[in-house]
Amino acid sequence: MRIIAGSAKGRVLLSPIGATARPTSDRAREALFSSLESEFGDVDGISFLDLFAGSGAVAAEALSRGAIRVVAVEGDRENADVARKNLELVSESAKTEESEVHTMTVERFLAGVHALKPFDVIFLDPPYEHSNSSVSEILDSIVKKKLLHERSLVVIERESKSGFIWPEAMREVKVRRYGHASMHYGELISR
Repeated sequence: MRIIAGSAKGRVLLSPIGATARPTSDRAREALFSSLESEFGDVDGISFLDLFAGSGAVAAEALSRGAIRVVAVEGDRENADVARKNLELVSESAKTEESEVHTMTVERFLAGVHALKPFDVIFLDPPYEHSNSSVSEILDSIVKKKLLHERSLVVIERESKSGFIWPEAMREVKVRRYGHASMHYGELISR
């Protein structure tokens, strides 16, 4: 795994040991950031929340491309350590104001969130065994905790055949498929 673009372009990232992480492919990561650049004009200066961060490759890519606030959440301690090291590798050349990795479940992180500023982009890559209903509950919590603003974009990576449906307060913007994985882009309905 390498950083695709930005200040740390070409830097090799650490990979998690074992089968507990399913890193987002380079192709899917490139497509994700191309879509974000299309939506925001540039990733430079955005705030980015990476839930189920795994190795932190997506969060590290956001840092490299100029995100000024990056928060990653990973429940597996070993994967979170890898994510932390990957963010540190990229932070050396990035202009971030804030980057952090929380070692806890996404549900616990969201339950403890109080007075956190909204994010421009929230990326979720839950393990495929997470049911669509549990992902919808996480999205409901994100909405209730006011982690989105009117221009925020939520991107969820799911298995292509999962048949994901957005919760009531959100709507789908588009879906892009990359082999067995699909990226679902959504926003608040009030947008």
